[in-house]
Amino acid sequence: MTANKIDESVGVDIEDIGRFRKLDQKNSGVFLKKVYTKNELDYCFWKAVPAQHLAVRFAGKEAVLKALGGLGLPFVGHNTIEIFNNDRGAPQVRFCGHKNFKKLSVKISLSHCRDKALAFV
Repeated sequence: MTANKIDESVGVDIEDIGRFRKLDQKNSGVFLKKVYTKNELDYCFWKAVPAQHLAVRFAGKEAVLKALGGLGLPFVGHNTIEIFNNDRGAPQVRFCGHKNFKKLSVKISLSHCRDKALAFV
């Protein structure tokens, strides 16, 4: 698998932020841990409106999975895909725990407004 192979496939996802408004660390812990890394949860719940950041990261993970599926690659769990911001604030993707995927270079764009979150890979 070459570092640029992901360029041969795309993925996009849009999420309704309202679905994420009711999530909190206390009552939604099992779901949150299945989907997000600790770093992502720390980042999202540090923000004034965590739902926007949870939703856009979920959309990002779904877009990554769609792009990987388009390449015929096996499914990986949501929490093995980490979306983080680089030093300039731009979103980046890294794979945790899957050495075969660590060489993939994934370009991602995230956007959200009051009601919707969108990701494109």
